[in-house]
Amino acid sequence: MGGCGSEAKKIASEYDPNEVTIGVLGSHSAEEVGVSAKAFGFQTLVVCQKGRESLYANYNRHLFDHVILLDKFSDIIREDVQDKMLKLSTIFIPNRSFSVYVGYDNIENRFRVPIYGNRFLLRTEERTAPRNQYWLLEKAGIKIPKKFDRPEDIDRLVIVKVQQKKKPLERAFFYASSPEDYYRKAEELIKQDVIDEEGLRKARIEEYVLGQKFNANFQKWALEDYFGNFDFLGFDDRKQTNLHGVLSLPARDQLMINVPIKNEEIGHYGLTMRESQKPLVYEAAERFIRVCREEYPPGIIGLFALQGAIAYDADDPEQKRLAFYVFDVSPRVPGSPCVGPTSPEMRRLTLKYQSILRRYGVDRIEASMDLPMLEIRYAAESGRLSEIVT
Repeated sequence: MGGCGSEAKKIASEYDPNEVTIGVLGSHSAEEVGVSAKAFGFQTLVVCQKGRESLYANYNRHLFDHVILLDKFSDIIREDVQDKMLKLSTIFIPNRSFSVYVGYDNIENRFRVPIYGNRFLLRTEERTAPRNQYWLLEKAGIKIPKKFDRPEDIDRLVIVKVQQKKKPLERAFFYASSPEDYYRKAEELIKQDVIDEEGLRKARIEEYVLGQKFNANFQKWALEDYFGNFDFLGFDDRKQTNLHGVLSLPARDQLMINVPIKNEEIGHYGLTMRESQKPLVYEAAERFIRVCREEYPPGIIGLFALQGAIAYDADDPEQKRLAFYVFDVSPRVPGSPCVGPTSPEMRRLTLKYQSILRRYGVDRIEASMDLPMLEIRYAAESGRLSEIVT
């Protein structure tokens, strides 16, 4: 394990198990982390950027024992900031904002704080990186939508995933059914300053899968000898601005407006799947976990999500068979707070881990972030923190 991974494991092994602090960047899923960490008796730390700290340092100050306020998120790699976190015996939970604002090179080579998860897998979320999520999905034999390398090859309905010009976390999806359609809509978005030529060159063009979307959330255990391989936590789907605002209008009114459609995730909602189709999702998770262990040892640690849809299998011309198509992977905390209160799987997980939960004074699994906290708590008291971090 290169970069800071080996050093972080050594640092974690020297932590006082009774003094562990859970740290997170003040964005994306920090509230989830704070609530679950507190439930399992940890001290908590949030690293905030000036101008974006009110939710954590003001309205939810009770969730965090320590607040570090920086001019910009990337300052987290400063030695004085890292030293402060290390003195608090911090185990850091990576979220999407951490990856985007701090940067993969910094995370892999300069961030010495132990991370619960595989810091080297975070880079696979980038669609232009080598050995990325799509490469892993294909290698794992998981069904993914057909990819088009050139707009000229478009011969069916496609979705074009292009990063917004001014928001690095967001994408401005658009749809096309022909090369002419593609170029017309791309030009409109460029004129409206939503995307630029560079983003368009890096865009992914893939077949639009006609099926119900399901984002499948999982916990991959690092301590397999105690917890097993992985657990399924439940499904969610996303609400987007302004897409869902447009979709809430009658069709004739949709045709009257001319605004760029943006897929900016603004919320989540839970849903369930017919039991007969659930094995498709479990099998995809097993395949993905296996390939990640082979290509990015030690593989996935902690929460992850396979974002996809259940649709008729394109390899079944009679359309009698359904398949789980995966569009995207979240190789870190997915940030789906609805999964806890809306997922029937949580009740099953409470039964599964009832004895160890009682040992820590916790009645039940209430949120997806409870699972990482359970493993960190057990690892700390068992002298195995070095096995769950990179």
